[in-house]
Amino acid sequence: MKKDLHPSNYRLVVFKDMSNDYAFMTKSCVETKETIAWEDGNEYPLVKLEISHTSHPFYTGKMKLVDTAGRIDKFRSRYEKK
Repeated sequence: MKKDLHPSNYRLVVFKDMSNDYAFMTKSCVETKETIAWEDGNEYPLVKLEISHTSHPFYTGKMKLVDTAGRIDKFRSRYEKK
């Protein structure tokens, strides 16, 4: 096996779904500048998500349209002419 193939900076990180405020903690090596106080009273790095399993239509069974920063409008205007 190759040495130093996998990152060595794994740590506990909180991922937060901004559409419904659901948060979960897992190990990750993603870089972030924000932190959040978790339920145990400690500060952990925070990664903000636009969508997660609690808000994705496939997992929830609801067809909820999540439009962030007008992406759907941009898509429609771009392909409206064709």
